[in-house]
Amino acid sequence: MVIADFLERNARLYPSETALVEINPSEERDKAVTWREASLIESALPDAPYRRAISWKDFDRQANRFANLLLSRSTSRGTKVGILMMNCLEWLPIYFGILKAGCIAVPLNFRYSSEEIRYCLGLADVEVLVFGPEFVERVDAIQGELPAVRMMFFVGREKPAYAEDCMGLVNFCSSGAPPVALQETDHAAIYFSSGTTGFPKAILHDHRALVSSCQTEQNHHGQTREDVFLCIPPLYHTGAKMHWFGSLLSGSRAVLLRGVTPEWILRAVTEEKCTIVWLLVPWAQDLLDAVDCGRVDLRHYLLDQWRLMHIGAQPVPPSLIKRWKRIFPNHQYDTNYGLSESIGPGCVHLGVENIRKVGAIGVPGYLWQARIVDEQGREVPQGQIGELAVKGPGVMLCYYKNPEATAEVLRDGWLYTGDMARADEEGFIYLVDRKKDVVISGGENIYPVQIEDFLRRHDRVKDVAVIGLPDQRLGEIAAAIIEVKEGMSCTEEEIAAFCEELPRYKRPRRIIFDHVPRNPTGKIEKPVLRERYCHGRLVEAQVSG
Repeated sequence: MVIADFLERNARLYPSETALVEINPSEERDKAVTWREASLIESALPDAPYRRAISWKDFDRQANRFANLLLSRSTSRGTKVGILMMNCLEWLPIYFGILKAGCIAVPLNFRYSSEEIRYCLGLADVEVLVFGPEFVERVDAIQGELPAVRMMFFVGREKPAYAEDCMGLVNFCSSGAPPVALQETDHAAIYFSSGTTGFPKAILHDHRALVSSCQTEQNHHGQTREDVFLCIPPLYHTGAKMHWFGSLLSGSRAVLLRGVTPEWILRAVTEEKCTIVWLLVPWAQDLLDAVDCGRVDLRHYLLDQWRLMHIGAQPVPPSLIKRWKRIFPNHQYDTNYGLSESIGPGCVHLGVENIRKVGAIGVPGYLWQARIVDEQGREVPQGQIGELAVKGPGVMLCYYKNPEATAEVLRDGWLYTGDMARADEEGFIYLVDRKKDVVISGGENIYPVQIEDFLRRHDRVKDVAVIGLPDQRLGEIAAAIIEVKEGMSCTEEEIAAFCEELPRYKRPRRIIFDHVPRNPTGKIEKPVLRERYCHGRLVEAQVSG
């Protein structure tokens, strides 16, 4: 079985039912519909957002058309096709068209600079690039420096001269299934690591891994055909797409929302009757803050059908979930742990039945195994800290064209995650920190996540990141970069006094008030902070230890 089999099944069983909805609050309501079969723009309210929808039948037909376009252009099994687009109704049909043609989909981070785009296209041997209007300027800058790229397809208006009109060509292609026989062992997709230690690595997965992620996700969250999934994170990332795979497996509707304000999230839940919402930590914090300060009145929204809020992609502060449950006491909650190397979410998950264990990332997910090991790969005693290793059908095949890096993390079928963790007496796993983020100060290991979780309890702290800074005497010291809640103020002395509850060696030696940068998947960009503060670009306050 391959991932496209589920799409073809849904098109056969539920042809006229809605598969995908796109809501874009920033777009004008009269924007031209790209898919010829794509449904309608609804206009119930004067300020109604731009809305499009597509049925399962048309979803499958458009995927077939794009596959047939690729095949008509001399692509073959294994041709790499890059996708550089914002979330939109075209994204997933193009992705599935690539797979149906026997090609390999290569989604690209929408925040990449021109240089990063060029690097990743070259690393993955991309021959065909599909890109949207938001990226014209960046592609312009490098379009003469991509010797392997022989075709560029543009999705949008005002096509650049060097690209072809993707949707104009697709609409003249056959909507019949392409004549390509796929196997579960065929290569399917290349995703990129988040690049927290330099340029990203290319992660190769096969169809078996994609199918397994469908099964894991649906097992964890029990999607039925009555569910409606609100997808806000970018589809280029494994997390968003693999959570949507639960909708694919159950034949249920999903909503792609291109807006992250609390008002738009709640409005989408209300108007589209969403039952499952996957949030990142900053979005959940913003929503709670908006409720607390009175900017958002929950009485204005219809939320009774919303049954599950889950968070992944980063450590989740227990204080955030306790706060969420106070405001939304009837919501189920789950957190999922995963990596692009383990096909996104779910290799470890908490489970909605384990709310008492908030703070843990959970237990091995459906079809997965996990263990915590020392430097020699031996399991550590219960309660001790070691590196988390996982094993299951979603483990990557390799880092593409990088056997040395592959050998570092893949050993006897186990993926060594680089995350430090511990397990309690019931087997629940708690993340301690990234192996490379551990601060070693005066010979003591300091785990930044523990300090971050503590500081988030402060009622004026919106976000916090703890990093190590060089110190001549101790080797490193812990520095806390603190983002204060809007409209509030805080002083170094207040934070230092708050931290007196911590053991002395864990107290941050420097306190810096600034914005905490996060990438599109919600992870703190600690390399950015290290670069900024190790060079002393901002004034830092020394706190006595």
